[in-house]
Amino acid sequence: MYYVYALREKKTKELYYGYTNNLRRRIAEHNKEQNWELIYYEAYKAESDARCRERQLKRYAQALIVLKARLKESLK
Repeated sequence: MYYVYALREKKTKELYYGYTNNLRRRIAEHNKEQNWELIYYEAYKAESDARCRERQLKRYAQALIVLKARLKESLK
């Protein structure tokens, strides 16, 4: 089983998207550096499906960041 997941850093509220075949291990690895909490995950049988979904989420997240920056700039 493969998992696509979203984490939120507890202090900064930063979001991170990734995929893995071992969700517990991956979260533990993230928490060695910062204090992350799992806020969402999806399960897939095929690694290719999980990888595709991760890319979709990352592209969406980047597009949202750009849109927010443009809106902030235009409202000055």
